Amino acid sequence: MSANQVVGKNWWVRHVGALKTTFRVLLGVVWLVNGVLKFTSGYVDSFLGDVQNSQANAPSWLSGWYSFWATQAGSNASLIVYTVGAFEVMLGLALVFGFARKIAYSGGAVLSLLIWAIPEGFGGPYQAGSGGTDVGTGLVYAIALFGLIVINATYGPSRYSLDSLIERVFPGWARLAEFGPREARATSDRPRKELPAA
Repeated sequence: MSANQVVGKNWWVRHVGALKTTFRVLLGVVWLVNGVLKFTSGYVDSFLGDVQNSQANAPSWLSGWYSFWATQAGSNASLIVYTVGAFEVMLGLALVFGFARKIAYSGGAVLSLLIWAIPEGFGGPYQAGSGGTDVGTGLVYAIALFGLIVINATYGPSRYSLDSLIERVFPGWARLAEFGPREARATSDRPRKELPAA
């Protein structure tokens, strides 16, 4: 039995299209909830406190970073929180519908790292007490989005996405939606099988 036949019988590979879509949509729903909560939970009132708490617990070599953000949060908390909330809602919608995934995954990873670096204080692994046991959710989100990039690059375009419909009419849209070389892009959610040697 060849390696391709063994892989072909793997349940995960046979269902990769539905699995990667489910993972993308679930992550999108989480981002949507995060974004909506920025507008409805009163977080704007506690944002300055979060930044100041991160500043107080940060090592001295990060004091300039947090001084800058504490100043910004003190004068522009609403602008920062609502802008981040709008980006989170847009990212959530892009993930749920599979729209401009290349931009969504990359931009979402950067946004996650910014959230991790500012209000989450890099997760606080250097803090005493309970804060020292948590690496922060922003880092986890960034890793999950990087995982989607790897999955997209490995298994090709997703049939279950708005991008797939757009690419049928405008093939150039793939530059905004797909990872990996053009010749590797296929209409399938499965990796290409190698042809048997002649």
